[in-house]
Amino acid sequence: MSSPTPTRQGLAALTLGAVGVVYGDIGTSPLYTMKAIFEPATGVPLDAAHLLGACSAVFWALMLIVTFKYVILILRADNRGEGGALALTALAAEAARHRPRLRRVLLVVGLFGATLFYGDGVITPAISVLGAMEGLEVATPALKPYVVPASLVVLAALFAMQRLGTGTVGRAFGPVIVLWFAALAVSGLAQIAQEPRILAALNPLHAWQFLQGRGWMVLAAIGAIVLAVTGAEALYADMGHFGRAPIRLAWTALVLPSLALNYLGQGALLMRDPGAIENPFFRLFPGAWLVPAIVLATLAAIIASQAVISGAYSMTQQAIRLGFLPRMEVHYTSAREAGQIYLPGVNWALALGVAAVVLGFGSSAALAGAYGIAVTVTMLITTLLTYVVVRHGWGLPLPVALGATGFFLAIDLLLVVSCSVKFFEGGWFTLATGLVLFALMSTWARGRRLLVEGIRHDGLALQAFVDRLPQETLPRIPRTAVYPVADPSTVPQALLHNLKHNQVLHARNVVLTVAFADVPWVADDERLQLRDLGHGFWQVTLHFGFMQTPDVPRALAACAAHGLEVPAFETSYFLSRETVVPTAGIGMARWREKLFAAMSRNAGRVSEFFRLPDNAVIELGTRVQI
Repeated sequence: MSSPTPTRQGLAALTLGAVGVVYGDIGTSPLYTMKAIFEPATGVPLDAAHLLGACSAVFWALMLIVTFKYVILILRADNRGEGGALALTALAAEAARHRPRLRRVLLVVGLFGATLFYGDGVITPAISVLGAMEGLEVATPALKPYVVPASLVVLAALFAMQRLGTGTVGRAFGPVIVLWFAALAVSGLAQIAQEPRILAALNPLHAWQFLQGRGWMVLAAIGAIVLAVTGAEALYADMGHFGRAPIRLAWTALVLPSLALNYLGQGALLMRDPGAIENPFFRLFPGAWLVPAIVLATLAAIIASQAVISGAYSMTQQAIRLGFLPRMEVHYTSAREAGQIYLPGVNWALALGVAAVVLGFGSSAALAGAYGIAVTVTMLITTLLTYVVVRHGWGLPLPVALGATGFFLAIDLLLVVSCSVKFFEGGWFTLATGLVLFALMSTWARGRRLLVEGIRHDGLALQAFVDRLPQETLPRIPRTAVYPVADPSTVPQALLHNLKHNQVLHARNVVLTVAFADVPWVADDERLQLRDLGHGFWQVTLHFGFMQTPDVPRALAACAAHGLEVPAFETSYFLSRETVVPTAGIGMARWREKLFAAMSRNAGRVSEFFRLPDNAVIELGTRVQI
């Protein structure tokens, strides 16, 4: 089942939305890419021949990586209409379900790819806003000292506004970004008209000669060229929001032509005026248009940042539901759109990271080195996972699968190696961020498995417990008790504590398990599994996709059709609050057990995560050793 889309929105409306959300990141790349290619560290001479080669390399990078790889190939690998790192990982893992070892490797690789997105979530706002604010230097050199403070002010306002929700702002994204791409195209075209020689860059031979002639320094040049395709992953990540056709239409009809014209325009300008290399993007505009260009660039940078920030919220929510992160506080900022969410913890962690990066690097040129590695490693992982889907999921022959992905795999490897030369110039930052988050996510997933195993080992078998109930003389109260548990085969700890302290049972007792599938959406008619255990006990399992909101009370209302009434005003939810106790053993390393215990203590409330009514929740504590 694909993600639902509003029925009244036609292709044009969805395409406009895709322009605003999907292409904000790649659309701001012209702010800094050409400048980065001709940085002294790359060793690329600033002359006509190398300008032709550089522009040709950028254009064909857009064609090969974005058009051929993502638009034509990767968008076909959808997980019931959804895309993105975790969706593709789930799809690849399902394709390898009969090969357990390969499946585990794919989950680890895919999870690491997902963690790199958070590094991108820190770098993108910083480099985009810095790149826009650097237009102030072009307006007057006297403003150069204010570039970093102005960037921090813009970013602080952006993160502060997140709690208000992005629905209203989001409707303005499309028109603003359309205007931005129009400005890219017109400013570039004006320069091309003055120096039409640059059109020769459309010939791929110039790109080949440029790269071949660089020797081993080609790695530094490619590490800068890759900045032109940062944001390509957004095409796939946001597929569920807009659909394949609008994303493809927006790219071919507007985004690609505008980017190509702007990069060629920058090349034409530099042919006529090599001194413009100080900031070739803003030098495209005549003096009267410079301030409007800075304002528009700032808006585009904010929109590009917003898309990444919202993506971090969605990625975190998916990771929580797939069992890779503890529950966090989630605010739903729209009554109509479940995807409109705000996670305060993620928001302010990103804000602190972005501020630190802006202060630490100080310019878009300095940040360029940090940007490439995370993007290229993510691209490489996407290609590897796509091969598994093509070969094992779609069942295509080995030569076809290798032919479809092998060429892109070679390109991705070259890009990763090229960006690695800037490891000590900032590239370490995103990899370090990814490794820290990978340690957190893998520790949480492993700890949860050990926790369930510990509860199962020490617990009482549920069915045997229910079968002994007729021998007991416990009083019953005419209400319904719901016991959410991770392991439905054992007696809930909260039930045992309730019996111990209150010496009563409810008339109806529901042992509830919420399961998240490796698919984005689960249909309503597949949501509920119910089993009558007898003596007033039921086992109920609710199935959700990892893109869905687990509204438990609403889902339990469907039990009435199966003979189990769960009346909203006569139901209490008994939650077990586990206190994790690290112990010596073979479970995990001691430091990981302590880390898991700390994460467990700080996890968000179950009641908020499952949308339980606050006035009907009772929490009872229990200690569990791992």
